[in-house]
Amino acid sequence: MVDLGQVEILGAGPAGLYAAILIRSAMPGVRVRVSEQNPADATFGFGVVFSDTALDFLEADDPGTHALIAPRMERWRDMTLSLRGERIVLDGIGFSAIGRLELLQILQRRARELGVEMIFEQRIENLSEIEAQADLVVGADGLNSMLRQSDATAFAPSLENFSNHFAWFGTPRDFATLTQTFLDGPKGPLNAHHYRYAPGRSTFIVECDAAGFEAYGFADMDERESARVCGELFFSTLDEAPLLVNQSVWRRFPRLWCDNWVAGNRVLIGDAAHTAHFSIGSGTRLALEDAIALVGALRLNDGLEAALDDFQNRRQPIARKIVDAANTSARWYDDFAGRMELPAMEFAYSYLTRSGRVDMQRLRELSPAFMRRYEA
Repeated sequence: MVDLGQVEILGAGPAGLYAAILIRSAMPGVRVRVSEQNPADATFGFGVVFSDTALDFLEADDPGTHALIAPRMERWRDMTLSLRGERIVLDGIGFSAIGRLELLQILQRRARELGVEMIFEQRIENLSEIEAQADLVVGADGLNSMLRQSDATAFAPSLENFSNHFAWFGTPRDFATLTQTFLDGPKGPLNAHHYRYAPGRSTFIVECDAAGFEAYGFADMDERESARVCGELFFSTLDEAPLLVNQSVWRRFPRLWCDNWVAGNRVLIGDAAHTAHFSIGSGTRLALEDAIALVGALRLNDGLEAALDDFQNRRQPIARKIVDAANTSARWYDDFAGRMELPAMEFAYSYLTRSGRVDMQRLRELSPAFMRRYEA
């Protein structure tokens, strides 16, 4: 096990908090401090979605934290596609979800119980003082990571955006499953990703291509006006429920990958190192698994340099496969408008195979009822 005296973690999102929890659990004598520029109860968006078995790894590696999160999750075994009013059930495509703020609060309580120091509403302007005190500095500070930006040459990031625009809303109603609703709107096609994350509460992400974004005039609307317009467009889907806002600004999804996650005694995890498009529901899972892999390497190696090299060598190829699948999925969404002319069953099959990771035989095992209809 690496001999550490102090660990500094930048960012109190799921990646940073979970890394702190695991380090204190494995090394109770190590001082762990988490610094976050936002208030403790600040978060964007509404719910966090996971694939059906995504938290199995958490139960195996950290049953204590899993026992706190699992009972608070909403679960469903099937998924639904809605195209031009026709609804197609995709059996066996299960997911689970939890409110993002609730997840953070659970992790904060767990970290506090383990003796993690947490400082909120503190923006780190200079890393030199932190690096002078710490044996290890963990950058879990998200897409705009200060740690990554402090040495772009070493971390070698590449960053660009997908072409579609999306805005993240909520709504005070339930949806039976995770549903994708594809709509021929009056000024261009739109898509809504919607799912419940708590009783009576759901996430509702609206997406459109660049032409639709301009035609609807979303760039000139504030978030409340956007919510009103999108609520009218998806009136029947929402069953008259309103759309709620929480930093619901329109943006394009960033595609980030760092060739190096390690520089000296600094290491990146989560969205500071890579992003995964929300369409495969793996961004938060990747962040938690990064933390598990990092602390596992710290436990298995004697020196910090060897541990960080081991972390990068083992973890990067695994994350790369998921990120590549997410990028392929995102490109499918960038062209969803062109695919909406397909017959509904062909559209659904195209959707299910969009990441390139599932072939026809796997689909027969995963979604037998749908595949019987499709092959008939």
